Amino acid sequence: MSEIICVLSERSSKVFRAKKGKEELKKGDYCIIESEMGGDLAVIIDDSSDICSHHKSEQDAVEIVRKATEEDKKKFNWLKSKEKMAFEFCLKRIKARNLPMKLIRVCYFFNEKKGIFYYTADGRIDFRQLVKDLAKEFKMRIEMRQIGVRDEAKMIGGLGVCGRPLCCFSFMKNFEPVTIQKAKEQQIVINPTKISGLCGRLMCCLAFEEESRGRMYAEEEKVEENESI
Repeated sequence: MSEIICVLSERSSKVFRAKKGKEELKKGDYCIIESEMGGDLAVIIDDSSDICSHHKSEQDAVEIVRKATEEDKKKFNWLKSKEKMAFEFCLKRIKARNLPMKLIRVCYFFNEKKGIFYYTADGRIDFRQLVKDLAKEFKMRIEMRQIGVRDEAKMIGGLGVCGRPLCCFSFMKNFEPVTIQKAKEQQIVINPTKISGLCGRLMCCLAFEEESRGRMYAEEEKVEENESI
């Protein structure tokens, strides 16, 4: 079994569990980890594996490709600057073409052959001319990817009403359905400003509370059964 360590992504600022592999790595070292963008630069923040491997499957961990070089660090910084320039250029073209869309983020592939432009919109957008503008300017494949408001919060991050980083940004991988019924079952006052997150949707932690209550009731029932025996 591979040793599991914790790494912090330079691109997304998220913590990931990673398989250490055979290469010697220690806390503070930079490495390249697998990602859908063809690679990501990350720094090791915990090499003890005690926290990151506890009660979790090795299959959930990302692969560490290799230890990062100084050239890798320079390239990622260069890509960040290119993404910022692409974001600003795209904003200007969106305004010039009067498109009803909100640009959220631009991400370049590590090999610089493709760029993904994330946006939100109320409906479908005809962005064919915009894609032509972007392809002509940046000489690469362009993908326009529409996301929802919850995905926007997950991508950008922020602080919740609890004062902690948003759950979707810090550790959640998938969104679970959250209904108003969950709030009612917990006897929470149905005030939209109190039970809605930064995305404007019901807070994800309402589902966490329901799960915690279920475990608590199950433990209480188990204790009662043992006492009756």
